[in-house]
Amino acid sequence: MDEASKIKMEAAAFRGLIKHLQERTDVQNIDLMNLSGFCRNCLSKWYLAAAEAQGVTMDYEQAREVIYGMPYDEWKDKYQTKATEEQIQQFKQTMSLHAHGGQTK
Repeated sequence: MDEASKIKMEAAAFRGLIKHLQERTDVQNIDLMNLSGFCRNCLSKWYLAAAEAQGVTMDYEQAREVIYGMPYDEWKDKYQTKATEEQIQQFKQTMSLHAHGGQTK
């Protein structure tokens, strides 16, 4: 497979993931972190890092809007629920497996 085709397929897969996460507003970021070690905010950081690597001027809030499909504060007001004690405990227990600094371990 040539590199251009690979990049197109990766971009399409990424767009599919973002669309799915935008539609699944019932899935909280803490649940994503607890199960997979990354969440919408991690994706936003990775997106921002990719933009910066390409010389595109963007800030974190702009990257979040791309991932969330709306301003982050709006998403929080509409969809974010308070984390349960169980979710918080699981988050702490799995913290060493979480993505860090805009990249995975």
